[in-house]
Amino acid sequence: MHIKRVIRVLQGSDIWQRAQVKKKGILLGNTHACWRVCPSGMSQESVVYSIGVGEDISFDLELIRRFGVQIHAFDPTPRSIRWVHSQALPKEFIFHPYGVADYDGTCEFRPPKNPAHVSHTILDRQSPWPAIEVPVYRLPTIMKMLGHSRVHVLKMDIEGAEYAVLNDLLSCGIEVDQLLVEFHHRWTEVGIERTRRAIQQLNSVGYRIFDVSPAGEEYGFVYCNS
Repeated sequence: MHIKRVIRVLQGSDIWQRAQVKKKGILLGNTHACWRVCPSGMSQESVVYSIGVGEDISFDLELIRRFGVQIHAFDPTPRSIRWVHSQALPKEFIFHPYGVADYDGTCEFRPPKNPAHVSHTILDRQSPWPAIEVPVYRLPTIMKMLGHSRVHVLKMDIEGAEYAVLNDLLSCGIEVDQLLVEFHHRWTEVGIERTRRAIQQLNSVGYRIFDVSPAGEEYGFVYCNS
């Protein structure tokens, strides 16, 4: 994986980014759905948003098991909704069948080319399958709806929509203790400059990278207010 990433960097399709601060972290979740989180400060009272569920919530369930947190999970895709409803889930896992965007309303989600895959995207991607229209809300709207003034951990795997959502988050001044994001700069519709700009914008307001996955897609940020 390391060699492949080096090759992509040399070809200009990936970014070589290292951690900016040292933090103790623990890796939670299955191999293809794992995230590193900082356990410091985590408690039963921590507010956790998990945006983009798909068909694997192993990370969420591990957070619940270890810290007793309440997870608010979001995914508007019909297949994911059906999958979640078919599971026997702990009461701490609360599912919301809508998406997150930089506006309140509805949005066209385009399905993957491969029907075996679950993830949809807002990007203008070619697909043999018709787009679906789903409800979406801004993060400030969701926080107001759920009665939260702060989010301790925000995980986003939203297939290219992360850039607009991050811009909206920063423009609203919402502070998140830990921000876990999968960037999709390898997609031709996105490109590496959008991720570079997103990192610069996050750095400018106090977010520092504490982890980058070996694949170079999943980033962990902590908010440093000093």
